[in-house]
Amino acid sequence: MIRPPLTRRQILGAGLAAAFPLRAFGHAEQSAESWVVPEEFLPRPVRFQDPQEPGSIIVDPDYFALYHVLTPRKGMQYSVGVGRGNLYESGWFTLGAKKEWPSWTPTKDMIARDPDSYAKWAEGMPGGPSNPLGARALYLFDDSGADTFLRIHGTPEPWTIGSAVSNGCVRLVNDDIATLYDAVELGAPVLLLPKLESV
Repeated sequence: MIRPPLTRRQILGAGLAAAFPLRAFGHAEQSAESWVVPEEFLPRPVRFQDPQEPGSIIVDPDYFALYHVLTPRKGMQYSVGVGRGNLYESGWFTLGAKKEWPSWTPTKDMIARDPDSYAKWAEGMPGGPSNPLGARALYLFDDSGADTFLRIHGTPEPWTIGSAVSNGCVRLVNDDIATLYDAVELGAPVLLLPKLESV
């Protein structure tokens, strides 16, 4: 299904700006077990100015925010990390698969960009606490039903939430992706809004 392009104005009301998390510009790296999610990054209920499609997911990369639409006017906001530079891809997608503690295989492009980090995992890394996809992953498919290799997933590096550091995927802390995983249904529409800023 081809979906119409939407602007932020059509999706998120100006009154919602107060609910956006504070912008993050880096955290001191530490262990995932000892890292405490800052209060401004905790999930929170939000209200939409214009009606949205219940069950859908909307990601706003400029505010590092993911919205899960619960009713036409209400939803939950989660803080996320997004793709760095031009690795972030916007558009409409469909939630085509869900996996708990998923395995991970870097793409050929990732290996070409950084062979020192990724070549050793060319045959894949099993799921687990150190896996880059974290505790859960939502797989984004295109209109033809093909896997885009874009994911909404957890992370073993929760301090990267609120920044643009990934290879293109959207990441949440593991507790939040586990909650979203249970709440969202296969086939849900997913809108990744375009970046308006160079973050």
